[in-house]
Amino acid sequence: MPKNTYQVYVIELNKKVFTLNKKFREANPQFNGVLECLYVGMTSKTPKERFLQHKTGYRNKKGLKLSANIVQKYGMYLRPSLYNYIEPVNTRAEALKLEESLALDLKRQRYAVWYN
Repeated sequence: MPKNTYQVYVIELNKKVFTLNKKFREANPQFNGVLECLYVGMTSKTPKERFLQHKTGYRNKKGLKLSANIVQKYGMYLRPSLYNYIEPVNTRAEALKLEESLALDLKRQRYAVWYN
């Protein structure tokens, strides 16, 4: 994949995140406990590569942590059926809009969702 394309991805989180993480719980008052807890992100890597970065606590060459703590602690696996239909985009700004749009759409469906 060329470096100038970005795509969104979805990771299923362990449901313990809803019980144990106050910020996550407060961000999801619509959640009824039936559907899953999810993390929505965007990347210029493949979703699989990005998931591994989250799980390993990846830091870039400057030492900045690029992984989300919530995924590192509660991330279980990718949910391609929730994002594969979305085409990659060419700019980071477009990808950020797609990330927010997908996250809000999943929230409307009553998933518990975290995104940056």
